[in-house]
Amino acid sequence: MKDGKIAFGVIVGTRGFFNPALASKGRQEIAALLERKGYESIILDTSETPTGVVESREDAKKCAALFRAERDSIDGILVILPNFGDEIGVVNTIKAAELAVPVMVQASNDQNDKVDVLHRRDAFCGKISVCNNLYQYNIPFTNTSVHTCDIGSNEFESDLDRFAAVCRVVSGVKNARIGAIGTRPAAFQTVRFSEKLLQGSGVTVVPVDMSEIIAAAEKLDPADSSVRAKLDSIHGYGKIADGINNAQIELQAKLSVVIDNFVTDNELDATAVQCWDSIQYNYGCAACLSMSMMGENGKPSACEMDVAGALSMLILRLASGNAPGFLDWNNNFDYSSEKCVCTHCSNYPASFMGAPIEIGQLDIIGNTVGREKCFGAIKGKVAVGDMTYFRLSTDDARGSIKAYVGEGEFTDDPYEMDGGIAVCHVPGLNNVMNHICMEGFEHHVAMVRGRYADVIEEALLKYLNWDFMKMF
Repeated sequence: MKDGKIAFGVIVGTRGFFNPALASKGRQEIAALLERKGYESIILDTSETPTGVVESREDAKKCAALFRAERDSIDGILVILPNFGDEIGVVNTIKAAELAVPVMVQASNDQNDKVDVLHRRDAFCGKISVCNNLYQYNIPFTNTSVHTCDIGSNEFESDLDRFAAVCRVVSGVKNARIGAIGTRPAAFQTVRFSEKLLQGSGVTVVPVDMSEIIAAAEKLDPADSSVRAKLDSIHGYGKIADGINNAQIELQAKLSVVIDNFVTDNELDATAVQCWDSIQYNYGCAACLSMSMMGENGKPSACEMDVAGALSMLILRLASGNAPGFLDWNNNFDYSSEKCVCTHCSNYPASFMGAPIEIGQLDIIGNTVGREKCFGAIKGKVAVGDMTYFRLSTDDARGSIKAYVGEGEFTDDPYEMDGGIAVCHVPGLNNVMNHICMEGFEHHVAMVRGRYADVIEEALLKYLNWDFMKMF
């Protein structure tokens, strides 16, 4: 990325006897579109080649050199074909650049009244040749939703945004840093994972013992400006439940400051937290609120030290731009074949709830360790809307990372249960549950508002080569 924006390397192709003015105009159009959409572009200067675009092997060498020089910035490559395009120029550029980033191929429409030698494009045909070469060279690529589309069309603009999301996921996974705060609860073997398999896809796990977090929080002066600022944030985040005293809120504020500092100091993208029961017994509050606020601020956080779950949340965040929640596949809903109840204690970000939230005490754990030690639970019912569910897991027996994804809806069905509640409509629910059980997936699942399964499928299956199952 450049300056925090998705950056595309752009190859504009042309070929031989086709009018180079069409390619030059296409270059202007794609540059203007990318600027308007807020994307950065790395593209050959018009003075670099005879036509200002890529046609020959020499042009390809210049374009590849530019891309290599900007390799740390480029998230994806756009192949733009305003006319037939030179298949060798395109494939040589991508091969020589050696970026290993997603590629999308676009081809422009001909107009029926402009198919004379001066105006015809033949990009409809040229795209097939370019894609054939990408296939031969084993270069994965993304196609536009229709075979040919104008650069200024709504279809292409939508494709461009979707491709940007794919690039965010691929780049985000390859550079992800996940904090592992504490150890997993002994009773949860289900959240075991392979750090080495994750590292093979570029994911780094950064561990810290919970005792270090607790010790740092206990040393913080309540009068410290960072603690006072966090207290203000907590009071503005949701309604504090009746019966909560200032000392309980202060404990939560200090814990949040220390975890935030750990995330910042280690440049983490997401965290998994040992949220029970060491923190309650040895410090005196729940971790849910701290995790919720991190998620709301773009740093997803998973319960019960589920590192693969935290990465699942991060992928949903990258695909959607929205704050994901972390839930259990928890209860059947009456005798419905396509509805279930998903819940957690809970650490749901406020925008994931989509409704006013209450910040109270953990209920189930509170009955064991004492409710006075359990302030920090986000409570409420998740509001109605479309959702995407997603889960990845490391499979040591196969030596691979596997995942599933699907879409459904949060419903307005009433359900009386403590904690964060989401009644979900999941098409083909029994097939989903059968897949989870038979393939050894965890009971945890990440969810996000909106429909993004196609983005996740494209990114993980095509560009990261994970063992993948789409559930609808």
